[in-house]
Amino acid sequence: MEEVHPLISNEATVFGLLMALLGGIFWASNHPRFSGFFKVVPALLLCYFLPSLLTNFNIVPKDTHLYFVASRYLLPASLVLLTLSIDLKAVFGLGPKALIMFFTATATIILGGPAAILAVSAFAPDLVGGAGPDAVWRGMSTIAGSWIGGGANQAAMFEIFQPSGALYSAMITVDVVVAEVWMAIILLGAAKSDQVDGWLKADNRSVKALQGEMEEFLKKSSRIPTFPEVMMILGIAFGAVAIAHLAGDFFAPWFSEHMPYTANFSLTSDFFWVVIVATTLGLILSFTSARNLEGAGASRWGSVFIYILVGTIGMKMDIKEAIQQPGLILVGAIWMLFHVFILLGVARWIKAPFFFVAVGSKANIGGAASAPVAAAAFHPSLAPVGVLLAVLGYALGTYGGWLTGLLMHLVSGDPLPLMLS
Repeated sequence: MEEVHPLISNEATVFGLLMALLGGIFWASNHPRFSGFFKVVPALLLCYFLPSLLTNFNIVPKDTHLYFVASRYLLPASLVLLTLSIDLKAVFGLGPKALIMFFTATATIILGGPAAILAVSAFAPDLVGGAGPDAVWRGMSTIAGSWIGGGANQAAMFEIFQPSGALYSAMITVDVVVAEVWMAIILLGAAKSDQVDGWLKADNRSVKALQGEMEEFLKKSSRIPTFPEVMMILGIAFGAVAIAHLAGDFFAPWFSEHMPYTANFSLTSDFFWVVIVATTLGLILSFTSARNLEGAGASRWGSVFIYILVGTIGMKMDIKEAIQQPGLILVGAIWMLFHVFILLGVARWIKAPFFFVAVGSKANIGGAASAPVAAAAFHPSLAPVGVLLAVLGYALGTYGGWLTGLLMHLVSGDPLPLMLS
């Protein structure tokens, strides 16, 4: 079959098209004619969904450098700018429910994998069967690594359980499609968080207090920015990005060479260090006069970068691939439903707000690239909470993924040993 090339392949044009699309969304969101629509569908969700149509209708290629640029340059810059005015004491004042929901999310991923295998084997055992490198549980272990930690943990599970290349590719599709559908639901829920909190009977006073404090600070310090202030904001943001990448280029190879076992904690990943250092620099700057740049629009620039990142994430979602893997997508969906229902049940039990559900889940499923986006959907000032929890996910990813693989091996009835060599 002849390969069909996308209509537009020039990445500068693709980026311009993406920005025009994002601009059009926000123009419409401020237009009185569409106010009713945007009360139901948040702008952030459209920034995620509409770019996916560009790739799925083959207008632009799925594999561009835009996501890499957004995640490696704009994401750390946004973390600095969104953290610049944070009240760290107020963040820690959010209480233990955030950690409870995070660890509940981790536990439901660990238990949800084997539960999905047992459930599907009851009516379609071939979907979760296979032998040797093609045993489905081996491929699912890579999803567990990704959903608890991130890409580094996913790669670790691939090396440990050794699924075939074809199965691994299929599981990457399941990982992306199922996780991105859940992300879309979270963004929709964030726009209706008060109603969801009402259903959860949640005590959201700590979250509302932090939001109110940040909004009050912005109201007091807000002003029309001068050109020097805009340049200072961008200089601080991307200067911090440079330092973060410099740290990543130093620490990741050093730990890889001298302490290779720290790969279990993602310390050998340069992206891990970029996120950590950028967030740390933002926190340090929040104790200096740089905090006053919030009044000149620092967090607005951070939000712009986040929205561009969301658009590039949306461009990675390939609906056609999901259609080609319906059986495995079903397995992944059951796994995700197990995770979501128990998470919501625990949240209702302890009266945790939906914010903790969303960020606790995405700190596992998506890590540092998604957790700040989910948190910022509630309020830009909450993005650092997502980063702090995502760091825990990186630390637990390999161990949680290995335990999930072990449990899935047990319930699958695979006679072959856990590790093939």
